[in-house]
Amino acid sequence: METLRLVLLFVHVLGFAALLGGLLVQVRDETKTVNAAMRDGIGTAFLAGLLLVGVLESLGSPDHAKIGVKFAIGLVILVLVMVNMRKASIPQGLYYGLLALTVVNIGVAVFWSPVHA
Repeated sequence: METLRLVLLFVHVLGFAALLGGLLVQVRDETKTVNAAMRDGIGTAFLAGLLLVGVLESLGSPDHAKIGVKFAIGLVILVLVMVNMRKASIPQGLYYGLLALTVVNIGVAVFWSPVHA
């Protein structure tokens, strides 16, 4: 199970890397769009995250608050990306919102650690 956890965590991180890369590649562009890297990245990260929670549940008691926050942010990103996928361009505010949500979700993963007594 530990190997499966590590593989899912790796895939989850790769998904967020693709999402962030798809966002950052457009920073200097006037017209922002939802690209394939963003779509595939959030889809991969979200699905791998769900599977990872299942594995973590079987291994012990994960931090449900952290999982809930990451799930909520990830779901918002997923919905915004999918809804705007076929549009020729997206507003600057939406682009920067997606970028901020992505960075916040990564920050939650890195900085929200369990309390050690």
